[in-house]
Amino acid sequence: MQAQIHEGYALITTLLTAATQFTRFEDLGLDPVAINLGFFGIKWYSLAYLAGILLGYLYLRRLLKEPGAPMARRHADDMIFYATLGIIIGGRLAYVLFYQPEILSNPLDIFKLWNGGMAFHGGALGVLVAVIYMAKKEKLSWLRVMDYIACCAPFGLFFGRLANFVNGELWGKATDVSWAIIFPTGGPVPRHPSQLYEAGLEGLVLGIILWFAFWKTKARYEPGKLVGIFLLGYGLARFGVEYFREADVQLIEFAERTGLHMGQWLTMPMIIAGLYLIITAKKRRIRVEPIAGTQSVS
Repeated sequence: MQAQIHEGYALITTLLTAATQFTRFEDLGLDPVAINLGFFGIKWYSLAYLAGILLGYLYLRRLLKEPGAPMARRHADDMIFYATLGIIIGGRLAYVLFYQPEILSNPLDIFKLWNGGMAFHGGALGVLVAVIYMAKKEKLSWLRVMDYIACCAPFGLFFGRLANFVNGELWGKATDVSWAIIFPTGGPVPRHPSQLYEAGLEGLVLGIILWFAFWKTKARYEPGKLVGIFLLGYGLARFGVEYFREADVQLIEFAERTGLHMGQWLTMPMIIAGLYLIITAKKRRIRVEPIAGTQSVS
């Protein structure tokens, strides 16, 4: 233990000595507030959510034009409402329960979304509940609907992680890589811009993989396969990036005790579920009858 402490101290000393050669976050000219009206400010974080939901909705409408779509345009219009509620309610409750349970001592603070604090795992579960509810209400296949929703999710992930970067939050571990950044709330040492790693993997890379699976393969005719690809892809990306990301202050002890970050533990069920859905997808393939139009797909 003493040797590890000494090595850690030596690393910090080295980083502090060389810190002048790294980019300081303040020099990037980024402001968490996108529009400042004096009495009211709109943050990039809020705009990121709006952009992700809007682009996801527009892309969903495009996907529904293809033969064998699991729902009609009118269903997509309702879905955007239910999915948004699922993201907000699920994301906030999961953050409070798993990342900052002390908020429960003052329940009204749960509603203070402007202070930040959302968990993707909870948002994903919230969307699942919303989709199942709407699907049962409209007599749709909830799993096929989720396949299409999964293809749209990377938009929100991409913009959300960029907003994390603009906010200067959720930064990575101390490092001496040339692209390291010194964040205002991260102390004087340069750190991995892990928010950008996540934006690239969870947003761009995963989005391209899902695009290819939808447009270039028959994955959309095997219920659950696209959802499986999303869950597995996100899970692996998040699990890997967590090794470069600093654990939340209140969960550092938890990470040291368990050997993994909270985000990694929460991601494991997603990886397992993703693998299961991919492996078993062909067994669920049936003749796909369209909700809108007349063209069937075998």
